[in-house]
Amino acid sequence: MGREPKYSNLNTEEKQHEFLTTEEFPEGPYGSPVGVNNPVENKSTPWQDGQQFFSAFTYENRNLHQDLPRQYPGAHPTHDDKNSEVDS
Repeated sequence: MGREPKYSNLNTEEKQHEFLTTEEFPEGPYGSPVGVNNPVENKSTPWQDGQQFFSAFTYENRNLHQDLPRQYPGAHPTHDDKNSEVDS
């Protein structure tokens, strides 16, 4: 009875903290005169280790698409391997 249960964060909660989403209208409503002369800030708090912006133009679940080549002609290669260098 003296032991307290150990809890940890869910994987989805940790990912939500690490991957930030961009706002659709960070400067406010379209045509709004509020903040016209102020630059848009994407992040108002200091960066923490592991935080990055989430892009809508990547695969949602990369494990499902790993090692599969793109099938559309002329498509750029996937960036599956972070250690490989891209030829330019």
